[in-house]
Amino acid sequence: MNCCGLLTAQKEPVPLKSVEVELEVRDHVATVVSTLNYENKEDKPLEAVFVFPLPGDAAVCHFSATIGQTQIVAEVKEKQEAREEYDDALSSGQQAFLLEESEQSPDIFSLSVGSLPPGESASIRLEYVTELAVQADDGLRFCLPAVLNPRYQPQGSGGSEGASVQVTSVPASLVPYSLSFSARVSSPRPVSKVESNCSLDPLQYLNPEQTQATVKLAAGHKFDRDVELLIYYKDAHQPTAVVEAGQASAKPGTLMGDPVVMMSLYPEFPQAVMSSVASCGEFVFLLDRSGSMGQENRIGSARNTLLLLLKSLPMGCYFNIYSFGSSYQHIFPKSVEYSQKTMEEALKTVEEMGADLGGTEILNPLEHIYSQPCIPNQPRQLFVFTDGEVGNTKEVISLVKKNSGSHRCFSFGIGEGASSALINGLAKEGGGHAQFITGTDRMQPKVMQSLRFALQPAVVDISVTWDLPKGVSVTVLSPPITALFQGQRSLIYAQLTGESSKAAEGCVTVKYSLAGHPSQNQLHFSLKPAEDTGLTVHRLAARTLICSLEMEEKERRGEQDEGVKKKVVEVSVQSGVSSVFTAFIAVNKGDGEAVQGPLVRRNVPTSSLKMAWSMPMAYCRPTFYCMPTYGMLSGATSSTVSGRKRRQQSVSNYCDYSSRLDMRNSSLCSLSLDAALSTSRAAAEPACKSKFKSGGSTAGLFSNLRKKLGALKKPHQMPPEPQDLLSSCNEDCTAPKQTPRDPLLQLVSLQKASGCWVLDPALAASLGKTSEEVENLKLASVNQEVWATILALIWLHGFKVDAQDEWQLLAMKAVSWLRAQNATCVTECVEAGNALLGCNVQKDVLGL
Repeated sequence: MNCCGLLTAQKEPVPLKSVEVELEVRDHVATVVSTLNYENKEDKPLEAVFVFPLPGDAAVCHFSATIGQTQIVAEVKEKQEAREEYDDALSSGQQAFLLEESEQSPDIFSLSVGSLPPGESASIRLEYVTELAVQADDGLRFCLPAVLNPRYQPQGSGGSEGASVQVTSVPASLVPYSLSFSARVSSPRPVSKVESNCSLDPLQYLNPEQTQATVKLAAGHKFDRDVELLIYYKDAHQPTAVVEAGQASAKPGTLMGDPVVMMSLYPEFPQAVMSSVASCGEFVFLLDRSGSMGQENRIGSARNTLLLLLKSLPMGCYFNIYSFGSSYQHIFPKSVEYSQKTMEEALKTVEEMGADLGGTEILNPLEHIYSQPCIPNQPRQLFVFTDGEVGNTKEVISLVKKNSGSHRCFSFGIGEGASSALINGLAKEGGGHAQFITGTDRMQPKVMQSLRFALQPAVVDISVTWDLPKGVSVTVLSPPITALFQGQRSLIYAQLTGESSKAAEGCVTVKYSLAGHPSQNQLHFSLKPAEDTGLTVHRLAARTLICSLEMEEKERRGEQDEGVKKKVVEVSVQSGVSSVFTAFIAVNKGDGEAVQGPLVRRNVPTSSLKMAWSMPMAYCRPTFYCMPTYGMLSGATSSTVSGRKRRQQSVSNYCDYSSRLDMRNSSLCSLSLDAALSTSRAAAEPACKSKFKSGGSTAGLFSNLRKKLGALKKPHQMPPEPQDLLSSCNEDCTAPKQTPRDPLLQLVSLQKASGCWVLDPALAASLGKTSEEVENLKLASVNQEVWATILALIWLHGFKVDAQDEWQLLAMKAVSWLRAQNATCVTECVEAGNALLGCNVQKDVLGL
């Protein structure tokens, strides 16, 4: 074949030339328009298949194709009907376009561009709307997923229903199409700044009030990360209500024919309650230790975060730590009371944790956690840390929802490409809070914010009541609110049926109980519809309703009840918003000639950060071009598509496909790092054990081996023999290299479970002083632990105030311990500590 134009890693032409994205943000709602430009430079007709990520809660509401001067707008139809129409069109030589959502995860979509004749170009326009999540610092987070990592599909977890398409991934540097991205932001309040993990052109304000602004992605985006924007408004996040008029052509009394209101609520809790921290609770930490957590030292960051969490827990609570991969482990058979002994035992185990447990099977450990009886008067709080690369997303979320009455779930998506559907779904159904840690983000401050939420008293007995003019009734479209957090937005969508005057007002009241005190928040709003919102609110409301119904259908599956599925299809078709049971279909039925000749399939590669992640073997079968790949075949296969045969592959099988190629059971030509390391470990441990102190670990040695293996990325390079690896790293046996610990973490690691520090050489060193310097300034009448704890608090406030979010809770525990000692001469100790450390921290700042 004569190769020209854009090529895959397998030297096959790629029909996708460029992706253009336009973002419009109005307050906290984003409308995204993506244009994908295809061109067939081959001498035969093509079908191009592109599998790509979208935000998990996005409402996809428009899909159209432009060929030459002809635009075809797609319709939403029942999925099987749409697939058959697509196949029939291709069989008869017509051009057709199909967009469908994965059956396993709502953040993966497949776009099929069929019968693109030689030399023909096509432009695909895709539009979706989504709500922007509020961050800890009041920023609004927009994420354009540019990275689609392989999703691990556990054995026997289903997901083979329906059909879809094989996914092709290449390393980010080899993605053969370009991305342009621009954003327009508007709000009733001024836009103070816009930040990003990618290079941006300077922010341009469009009016003197600075309520409107534009920003663009700088040229040359490398597809090595998701595009993340953080948008900040002045005087952010006031409660609001937006009423949107119904569609004129729709029937009154239907979702699209009636007005819909979107309520944005930001509860404010009494300061006295917010400053108190619970001294009870069962804290269960679930850590992903699959192979992918080894990238970018995610596992190291997670270990440091667990250190901070364990030091910040209150005395009197219970805790346990689980970790999972292809199997799962727990430190204790059941949750244990928090004490110095149990904390030390847990930290010792955490220190040895690596990304060495294979795949990403999260369902089994969750089932085990939920099978454990809850401890009376100790509310269960579950913290889940994962890079979100699982294939059975809906199954996992359904399990969390089923157990939502017995716990709160706080979730953390780590790294680029983490599934937003999984991370947001866990928190939403578990009544907790979701956080994403990408790029250079530090994991610790985000996790500690969630721990503060978990330590706040749970809001219970939440109810919502409506006061509307006579003749107007309300149908709430959102699921009931199960969790409220200080400063976090809660959204309610509702359909308003009936007639009212334009001057009429309504009122919504949210009542709840917090720490035994009844509270309520009220919001009065005008029933006059807002202008220029189009149908954005209706589409978001439809997506919310569809998600609730899909969850209900999954729970009822097996009961032979088609009613819920029928309702989903009805809402989806009526609103023009995609669902798992529907698809967008467009067929060019013009008078042009039928496309002649056999149709060749081209899978457009997606960026995957896992592609540089395992060692290729030299003994590959020649049919594969071996890219360094974890869990995915990076090559697209050419195949003639004939009618419904193409449906034998599936978007849900994307997950199954990547899991079959997972490192632990791959029959592909790929030797994983962990396989090489385990062989080396077996050979090395007997020889090395005598060179480590009793109770020590060879983990440092094998961490170094991992780095040496990871550096070998040439596609056809033969991996070194385990013996060679061992000899090349022999120096590590005699002198394991210790990475210097962050000074903050070093000080934190010395704190006792009770909250105090002990006066010893390790503390002196972490303060940058000698033991003599520290002991010489201690007042004779002052207890050593009191003096040590005051010094640690001064150091934190004096040198690490910028990281206060990370150590605030453990400092509060230290202050509580000091108060319980009824120590004398505290003022003198603070003065002496300031003199020793060169600080000027006031006693009241310390909380004493």
